[in-house]
Amino acid sequence: MTAHATLARFREYMVGPARFMNLLSCFELGLIDELREHPGTSAVELGVAVGARPDAVEQLLNLPVKEGFVAYDEASGTYRLDALADVADVDLDRVLAFMGKIKATTLRQLYYLTESVRSGSVVGLKELYGFDGDLYGAMAVHEDLRAPWSKLMDSVTDRIDPWFFGNVDIPAGSQVLDLAGHTGLGAIHTHRFKGSPGMRVATFDLPDKREECLRNFREHGVDGISSFIGGDVFEAVPPGFDVVLIKHFLNMFDRDDVLKILNNVHASLAPGGQVHILGPIYTENIKDSWSVDYYPSFFLGCATGQGGPQKMSTFRAWLEEAGFTVTREIAQDPAELPPDALPLQGILSATKNG
Repeated sequence: MTAHATLARFREYMVGPARFMNLLSCFELGLIDELREHPGTSAVELGVAVGARPDAVEQLLNLPVKEGFVAYDEASGTYRLDALADVADVDLDRVLAFMGKIKATTLRQLYYLTESVRSGSVVGLKELYGFDGDLYGAMAVHEDLRAPWSKLMDSVTDRIDPWFFGNVDIPAGSQVLDLAGHTGLGAIHTHRFKGSPGMRVATFDLPDKREECLRNFREHGVDGISSFIGGDVFEAVPPGFDVVLIKHFLNMFDRDDVLKILNNVHASLAPGGQVHILGPIYTENIKDSWSVDYYPSFFLGCATGQGGPQKMSTFRAWLEEAGFTVTREIAQDPAELPPDALPLQGILSATKNG
């Protein structure tokens, strides 16, 4: 890449946050919905409809017009949807859910990314909310963080779990541990997708999750075949299980902590015991990855102050270092994902050596 091309690329970075909020604001104000309902509307009419000055409406719509999302008729001075008219509601809802999550959990906190990297903690949460801890703890007490996150993750779980359970083997009658299973959704889905006579699933997480987890089990009718175990994964993993599930957890930590977790899982399993890992990954050629555009800064500056996705080969090496033999690894096919997808998920299955 030439120096000229490099500087031109820098321009994309300089305008990134402004472009993001310009587009999202058009949706939040209701401009896009108004144009969907009333094509051929002027800036004055749009301003009245959404409660904004027509001059501001014109300014905001310049970018969607440039992108071809919205069309502007010079002769009549009116707007209509262009490319956005062809996007299905279900697809638009998915994109807007992710954009809402980015606005709530990412934009403000990333002002402190440099400080977060230096300290190994999420400085933005401290500065903006007075909260010492990570994003997942902050969401328990700050609804403005939790609501957009939950909206996105509920839809993600509904899409990812069928794929995950369709690609892992859980023998009939297994005793299954859902590691860091939060409030029991993973255990509930294990019964739903892999249920068999004699199978029991235990959620293992910090003790404060117990009551909500047990309530979820009762509400979903699996309380008789599910349980909750309180504890800290960094201290020990409870023994007596045939299969351990680790979903969307290892990516929250750096190498040393991941190895602590895997070593504790290894110590808890009998020889031949299975572990199935699900999480976001990078492609082996990092230049082919779109996840790297977002997730490093998100985890370091907004979520945990450490961690992030890894290549499959990295996770494989860590499993082998912890005493496991990888039996299967599978990544989502990017060609089968929505074109707006950011995370690429991967599954690694392994057995304990011995």
